[in-house]
Amino acid sequence: MMKRVTQRGRRWIQAIECGATHVSTLPVVVRLLGPTDVAVLEQVADGVFDDPIDATLAREFIDDPRHHLVVAISEDHVVVGMASAVHYVHPDKPAQLFINEVGVAEAYQGQGVGSRLMSELLALGRRLGCTEAWVTTEPDNKAARRLYEKAGGQQDSSPFIMYTFPLRKV
Repeated sequence: MMKRVTQRGRRWIQAIECGATHVSTLPVVVRLLGPTDVAVLEQVADGVFDDPIDATLAREFIDDPRHHLVVAISEDHVVVGMASAVHYVHPDKPAQLFINEVGVAEAYQGQGVGSRLMSELLALGRRLGCTEAWVTTEPDNKAARRLYEKAGGQQDSSPFIMYTFPLRKV
């Protein structure tokens, strides 16, 4: 009799085939990209970024010393997760880290990849002398809220409303 393989079972099989020593975590390397690393973004799994990578924008982002991109790279050299941030200064405040977004390919979700990306970004913020890091998400984005709480984030009790201003068509 043939048994149906569940999604969790497929992940387990993939992990074993990839040589994972712990079935609960697919093997990835998490690292901060620098100015010489733009080629890393040539192979990105679906679902990591919202849109396809634009090489010109990728180069501009990575070359800016206040923009930061931490990626999770699989054994076959594919980016399977990312977290981006900007550290900024203001005339009346010390440096802070704004975490723009975190994305992880579906097959790697629930494996601790997002937590590792957040940990690396928060460590970077400390090295940069930032006094605070912050991120926003939608109230119904339960996965993001779990990730940020697991990373040590505390939900701000102040109501938050965001306005966007379209400046030009893309």
